[in-house]
Amino acid sequence: MTVWDLLLWGILPYVMVAVLVGGLIWRYRYDQFGWTTRSSQLYESRLLRIGSPLFHFGILVVIIGHVVGLFIPKEWTEAVGVTEDVYHVMALGLGSVAGFATIAGVAILIWRRRTTGPVFMATTKNDKTMYVVLVAAIIAGLATTVISVFGPHEDVTYRDTVSPWFRSLFVFQPDIAAMSEASFAFQLHTVIGMVLFIIWPFTRLVHAFTAPMHYLFRPYIVYRSRDGRPSASGGIRRGWAPVGTPDRDRDRARSGRGPR
Repeated sequence: MTVWDLLLWGILPYVMVAVLVGGLIWRYRYDQFGWTTRSSQLYESRLLRIGSPLFHFGILVVIIGHVVGLFIPKEWTEAVGVTEDVYHVMALGLGSVAGFATIAGVAILIWRRRTTGPVFMATTKNDKTMYVVLVAAIIAGLATTVISVFGPHEDVTYRDTVSPWFRSLFVFQPDIAAMSEASFAFQLHTVIGMVLFIIWPFTRLVHAFTAPMHYLFRPYIVYRSRDGRPSASGGIRRGWAPVGTPDRDRDRARSGRGPR
């Protein structure tokens, strides 16, 4: 085990978690209004309707594949009848489709952002850095998927190296020796992935950690004309309004019930 192995596989993962968690807390506390994708749909929607679903559905399948590959030991899948060869064929099929969908989606989004003036003007340096690291992570992931199936056969695969190392991090006993035996392609993909999570809280990707639970319980949106003319219902507001607000008191007065 070298010093680089210790730094990359024993220290950097915990630095990544500290920056990720600390960055999310800082962003939420001091930049809640910036906790958003900063939607640019008003400027251009045609390419967005194509690129965004491709990227989001592709990346969802990629995440599921990583969860299965990293969290579930090889012995468990073999115990239910999924041999290593079958597993790699499934990983190649789903991983390739999801990977190419993701890269196609992000390519469309980058092209849209570069060629649409107002969208490009709203792109920050952090966003540009994020796109570079994100694309690098996706390409490296596709490369490792192809190499693991079509590359030279090895007795030691990522399920014998990367996966045990990843699981060992949760018990604070990082299996540095296992990760050091992984191929360079998997090591590179892992490092790029950790860099992506380090910069995550400081980019538009932060919206992925938002759980919009309030959308399930918020009232419906009431649209009104600007001229203030009464509606066909006599001007009575039929949406929800917090008790004690001027809107609610005014509506109750119009209906003859008076403020509560």
